[in-house]
Amino acid sequence: MEDIIQKSKSKWKYIGWFWGLFIAGLGIATLVFMMASWEYFGPMPDFKELENPKNDLATQIISSDGKIIGTYFKENRTPVDYEELPKNLVDALVATEDARFYEHSGIDGRGTLRAFTFLGTKGGASTITQQLAKLLFHGERAKGWKKYTQKIKEWVIATRLERQYTKNEIIAMYLNKQDFLFQAIGVSSASRIYFNKNVGDLKVEEAAVIVGMLKNPRQFNPHRKVSKKKSLRRRNTVLDQMEKYGYLTVKDRDSLKSLPMTLDFSPEGHSDGLATYFREYLRKWMDEWVQANPIGQDEEGKTIYYDIYRDGLKVNVTIDSRMQRYAEEAVAEHLPRLQKEFVKQNEKNKTAPFRDLTEGEIEGIMNRAIHSSTRRRKMLKQGKSEAEILASFDVERDMKIFSWQGEKDTIMTPRDSILYYKSFFRTGLMSMEPQTGQVKAWVGGLDYKHFQYDQVNQGVRQVGSTFKPFVYATAIDQLKLSPCDTLPNTQITIPKGKFGVTEDWTPKNSDGDYGGYLNLKTALAKSVNTVSARLMDRIGPEPIIRLANKMGVKSEIPPVASICLGSVDLKLSEMVGAYSTFANKGIYTKPVMVTSIEDKNGTILYQFIPETKDVISKEAAYVTLNLMEGVTQSGSGVRLRTGPSERYDYKNVITGYPYQFTNPIAGKTGTTQNQSDGWFMGIVPNLTTGVWVGADDRAVHFPTVRYGQGAAMALPIWALFMRKCYEDKSLHVSKGNFEKPEDLSIEVDCNKFKVTQGVDETGEEEF
Repeated sequence: MEDIIQKSKSKWKYIGWFWGLFIAGLGIATLVFMMASWEYFGPMPDFKELENPKNDLATQIISSDGKIIGTYFKENRTPVDYEELPKNLVDALVATEDARFYEHSGIDGRGTLRAFTFLGTKGGASTITQQLAKLLFHGERAKGWKKYTQKIKEWVIATRLERQYTKNEIIAMYLNKQDFLFQAIGVSSASRIYFNKNVGDLKVEEAAVIVGMLKNPRQFNPHRKVSKKKSLRRRNTVLDQMEKYGYLTVKDRDSLKSLPMTLDFSPEGHSDGLATYFREYLRKWMDEWVQANPIGQDEEGKTIYYDIYRDGLKVNVTIDSRMQRYAEEAVAEHLPRLQKEFVKQNEKNKTAPFRDLTEGEIEGIMNRAIHSSTRRRKMLKQGKSEAEILASFDVERDMKIFSWQGEKDTIMTPRDSILYYKSFFRTGLMSMEPQTGQVKAWVGGLDYKHFQYDQVNQGVRQVGSTFKPFVYATAIDQLKLSPCDTLPNTQITIPKGKFGVTEDWTPKNSDGDYGGYLNLKTALAKSVNTVSARLMDRIGPEPIIRLANKMGVKSEIPPVASICLGSVDLKLSEMVGAYSTFANKGIYTKPVMVTSIEDKNGTILYQFIPETKDVISKEAAYVTLNLMEGVTQSGSGVRLRTGPSERYDYKNVITGYPYQFTNPIAGKTGTTQNQSDGWFMGIVPNLTTGVWVGADDRAVHFPTVRYGQGAAMALPIWALFMRKCYEDKSLHVSKGNFEKPEDLSIEVDCNKFKVTQGVDETGEEEF
């Protein structure tokens, strides 16, 4: 009996010990959780932080056709709501990362018990909510004993998150926070960068690749050569998990696993993607807008401004992603061939890439380039002497350089790299709608990473004969001249002292052809200098300058006679804005690049207001267009309608011949002295596009006008761009006639015009 009693006491003793230990353990666990809540193990997020977790949100640049063409960011994150996530992505995430996600309240008890029992050898226990807690409030993995306290903090934060947010919100927050490398922060950026599509358009196998990266974005990255095979295996593991938990059938899983892993890698770095030069212009524009539009003041009275790198603004711009892509493709098609011909013609040029310069002049160019270089500025900040800096430019070093075949690794001296980049032709292209002022395409150069000077809005170059339409338009507006009126094709001398001439000035035609009379349409088509000089002699330079200024030209134009031949230096953006006035019935519309700005909640912060003004009469604008149509019908722009002539073989330079445009096109080519600059300005009723081509230094040019004229350097880019635009029917680029004013009193059909010579006394376009 006593034995039974003793055994009973022992039994109850063990039971007591069990419950005592259990209650003590429970108490300790509760105390530990409370200590974590009391921030004994470090700071914990408060209620407000859980309501508004701190995320840096990228500012999105949204094109007129609804595409994200770039971002400004510290972290390239574009947040998406749960409703924007495709079901296959959510299924892949839950199946792979947290199969009981919808059953627990932040901590998976079964998973935790398994992890403790098997010491993590059969999988961890972190739920999606715990992983989110780590991403939001901890960041990198802790080491030593802190990893245990961090885990406790994650549990506490996870339970709070579960109370604060719905399951769907937690999934969206988790996917928005993840870093997928290559500046892809969040699933939306990852979808664009790795697959060039919106997250909602991801296929099952693509969603599986993205979910597979969650385990380790570097180890399972599909773009890195060393991890492509691992990424494929990890993708297939995700598909297996989806089948295991009923999200896929066995047949579908096997079919998807047999597919190759296909990417459309589209990086979104500041030097990558579409419209890089425009995006840099826009960044500066946004900086000015931010300073002029403060949010308000903080509690201490300090002014608060928007941060374009963190505040998730949406900037709606006028650039059309399709037209921008066509413009960049046109440049990439034509310039390599032009460059190839230039290199060929320099094979026997001892001063290549320069021409007509002495060794001393070349040394001066190189020294100026060294003086203004980034390398010199950095070395000066490091305290280096001028002698040390200069010597460093003759030391070979590894560097990456631009080539039309892609960036190349090479070894050369910094001095040689300057010479290398001097040899490249640069370009600028800008296209805008004359009626709205909306800029649709903007190409500022060859490659923003290597050529950061923007030839659209920074470059100021001599415009050559593309300035002549301003001369003709002024004469038409003031004198009511017709395209059919004639002037003598004989030399005229502007005497010393008149129109800023320092000595008697007698301009020559580039082809040396004189005699007879020419009507204005033929004179502009052939870019005859003597006729331009006669018109300028009648009206003077001041009215021409006033007209150009009214058309948006802000660069200084000197009141001298030679401007009639294009001696003035202007920006491409100014030229395109001014030419658009002709297509807009004489009304200047200020070019616009930004239509609106929204904050992250969709509130409109800025809405553009069109700026327009009447400049010349509808009649004068239409007649000037008619004159410029002659350029593409019988003048230097006629190659838009035909193939190469027998006189010039452009097969090594001009791609896409014959262009064979049949629609009305008003245009003007321009070539400056020594073929240093080539221009083409082209207008159709609803699109004005200007192109400039030239080297960084004016001494880098073709030896003759054959390849160095605007018709060979710039016109092909315009033609390739427009052909692509016309092939894309969704763009609705006009092929129609320019609208004729109902009350037109000036005759433009020279077949009907009775020639009357003596309106007054009045070649290829080299100035």
